[in-house]
Parts: sequence; structure tokens; C-alpha cells
Amino acid sequence: MAEKKHNWLLYALVTMVTWGVWGAFSDQPDYPATLTYVVWAISMIPCALVALANIKWKLDVRKKSVLLGMGVGLLGAGGQLALFQALRFGPGYLVIPMISVAPIITVILSGVFLKERVSRLGGVGIALAFVALVCFSLSGKSDEAVTSWLWILFAAVVFVTWGIQAFVMKLANNYSPDAESIFVYMTISGLVLIPAALAMTDFSVPINHGWSGPGFTFCVQILNAIGAFALVYANRYGKAMVVAPLGDACAPVISCIISFVLYAHFPSVPQIIGIAAAISCVLLLSRE
Repeated sequence: MAEKKHNWLLYALVTMVTWGVWGAFSDQPDYPATLTYVVWAISMIPCALVALANIKWKLDVRKKSVLLGMGVGLLGAGGQLALFQALRFGPGYLVIPMISVAPIITVILSGVFLKERVSRLGGVGIALAFVALVCFSLSGKSDEAVTSWLWILFAAVVFVTWGIQAFVMKLANNYSPDAESIFVYMTISGLVLIPAALAMTDFSVPINHGWSGPGFTFCVQILNAIGAFALVYANRYGKAMVVAPLGDACAPVISCIISFVLYAHFPSVPQIIGIAAAISCVLLLSRE
């Protein structure tokens, strides 16, 4: 077990890469975000089956394990649904910066309740992660209009739920004998909220049902699922106050690089600063 604890960075890197590729291809204006959620929830199933096979189909069914695992999933999935609502009422350039620093909640909760501590270099690495998060969130400003102040309410819900989710994930890993059971319950909770996503979908407008719709979306969203699976392992063997900001800050670097290669989109000044901060963050936190 002691040797496995050093693998947290490897799992975090898998999350960074898969979420980075996912981020580069996840923007599909011709497919509703709510139906993207449905496809994402379904894409979790293959990873959940792999998880069950890893533990020889012996799911941890103790009450506390079920509650913590479902809590992790509902916090993440509920935050995703709240994000869709926030973007209905407010532009991305206001919503995304507000929710991007959600790991600060994870850092505070982990420090207070789990007594997690990092070295001075680790503290600098966490600070650089937040610098990167802010830089990337500010680089996508647009001229979309605010239609209602409700965007603040829904964005606040996302900020809180996603910040708490990573903390609860660490709690679940501390209690459950395996990370796989946690992911299975995350999958179940994501599927449970599919009816809510369908209820939020406007079926009166044309919907792309071809390959470029649900088919391509599934291929992209399964990268998200793989990243989430790896994130559970990263939290199992690493500190939540390190893993949360590291994963969120560095995935946009991958997305930015892919956009540059495929679309000749040269990074903006904030993105360049964010890339430098994220790379420095990885180098410093890898020493933890």
C-alpha cells in the first residue's frame, strides 16, 4: 500500500490529460447541454463495469459507503445541472470565473477537517494552480448578455457543490476499502438525475440525432468519465487539497495546446500566463 501512495500523481495526470482532451472537443453548439449530460451519465457505465470487475463484483454496500459514494456523485452531477441553469441566465465569462476557483473550498475543508498539510513549495504550487484557473477563466470573455441575476445563485450552487465534492470524495476514500465502489455509486447518482436533465431540455427546437450529435458526444464524454475514474484514485492516494486544484488548473493547458494545433488558435496573454503557472504547479506539487 505504501508504494501505491506514490501513484496519486500518475492518476492526477491521467485526469488532466483526459479532461484536457475532453475540454478541447466538448463545445458542441448544435447539441443541447442537457442531453450532453444524459450522454455523459451513460458514458460512466463502461468505467463502472471495469470498476466492478476490478473488485470481483463485490460492491461495498455498507450504509456509510453508499451514502458517501452517492454524495460524491450527486454533488458533482447536481452541480453540472446547476451550471446549465447558470449559463441560461448569465454569460460564460461571468459564470466560469466564479466556479473555477471551487477547489478553494476543498483546500479549506481538507485543512480544517482532515488536517492535511503541505510543504512551503506545495503551498506555492497550490497558489499557482489558482493563478492558472483565474487566467484560463478570464481568457474566454464574450459579449453575451445577462438575462437575469439568477445566474449568480446557480453559479454559487456550482461553486459550493463542486468544492465540497472533492472533499467528500476524500472522506469516502478514507472510509471505503476500495476506490471502485465510490465510482460505481457516482455513476448511479449521475444516472438518477437523467430525468431532471430531460425535464430541462427544450424538445421543441430541432435536435441533432445523428452521429455528430449523441455519437460524437459519447466519444468525448467517455474521456470525462475516465478522468473522473482516475480522479477517485488520485484522491485515494493523494491529498485532496493538492489533487483538486492540480486537476482543475492543468487540464485547460491540454485543451489550449490541442486548440492551437488543430485550429491555429494562438493562446492569449492570460492563457500563456496560465500555462506557465500550471506547468510550474505540476513541478512543485509532484514533490509532495
